[in-house]
Amino acid sequence: MGTTRTRARARESVGASARVVDVAVLGAGIVGCLTAREITRRRPGASVLLLDRDLVGGGASLRSAGLHTPRGATPAVREMTRFSQRFYTELHRDHPALPLHPVGMRVVAAPSDEPRLRSDYLAEAGLAGTGELPGGVRLPDGLSAWAVRGSHYADVAGVARALAAELRTVAEVREAVRVEAVADGCDGVALRLGTGEELTAGRVVLAPGPWLTAAAWRPLLAPLGARVKKVAALHVNRRPEPGDPAVVFEREDAFLLPLPERGHWLFSYTCQEWDPDPDRPPDGLTGHDLHEAREVLRRYAPAMADDCTSGRVFCDAYSGTGEPVVRALGGGRVVFAGAANGSGYRLAPAIAARAADLMEFERS
Repeated sequence: MGTTRTRARARESVGASARVVDVAVLGAGIVGCLTAREITRRRPGASVLLLDRDLVGGGASLRSAGLHTPRGATPAVREMTRFSQRFYTELHRDHPALPLHPVGMRVVAAPSDEPRLRSDYLAEAGLAGTGELPGGVRLPDGLSAWAVRGSHYADVAGVARALAAELRTVAEVREAVRVEAVADGCDGVALRLGTGEELTAGRVVLAPGPWLTAAAWRPLLAPLGARVKKVAALHVNRRPEPGDPAVVFEREDAFLLPLPERGHWLFSYTCQEWDPDPDRPPDGLTGHDLHEAREVLRRYAPAMADDCTSGRVFCDAYSGTGEPVVRALGGGRVVFAGAANGSGYRLAPAIAARAADLMEFERS
């Protein structure tokens, strides 16, 4: 990866004292960690640098529900889901200590939605009608429920940290290092760090999560049209029973997830507050957040709605198309990977593989 000749040109262009690396991955959330892992596996011996302005697994990865469902609303997302389903199955098999938790699932929708559900959910999900729902959840008149196989949820930050720990044997991982400037040149991508260091990377992967408008890469990302959205989820102060499944409410794009290791349920609903500044997150839940989420939850679990008094608030990046964005920018040396519309964990393995595909490395 990266010829000796290219590296020599890069050193000349940035000065003899500047570092040169083959690949820099900017952002160490789940997408960045998996991308760095994929690159090191495809190109053993490459110099790979993983940078994050925070700790590994911070940002959206830290607060994500981490729910993986075997579905996709478009053919492209279904294919990415299929890839990620295989990846996580193998990852859990090879690393059983990772915080990946299989969970049953029920899908609540109108009977007329069944053809679309059968199209969206993978065949291996085994979509099948059922009347079994967890205690406290009711089926409103006119709606039906289906059981789904193959779902799990994860401590996403814990998975990212475990991946980074493994990466440290083959790559350099640096935390609390901000990237101040990214400049794509003829001999590489020049990076200026908040520590005052300058280096050149042969290729760069931008996996910034919701930090789309950071000054270092705002001009590069502006043409993508991706936006940042506030995400709010409530913690239901009720302990799940053993074997309780997650419940997806299709029409509301919301779900209930049992978190027995935390001693409560999580209710995720669709918040429609756009373009917040991820550097200035709101100070917790607002009264509007509580009201909006409880109104949705009362349709299905009135008693649970009364038990919602806390939660989590963060930001995430959305593409507007329903599909993640994995695209080479400018001259092709910089690749953006993200804007997964709230499905960053679910689709991260496929996003990472596509980002690695776009790394057009020179051959010696």
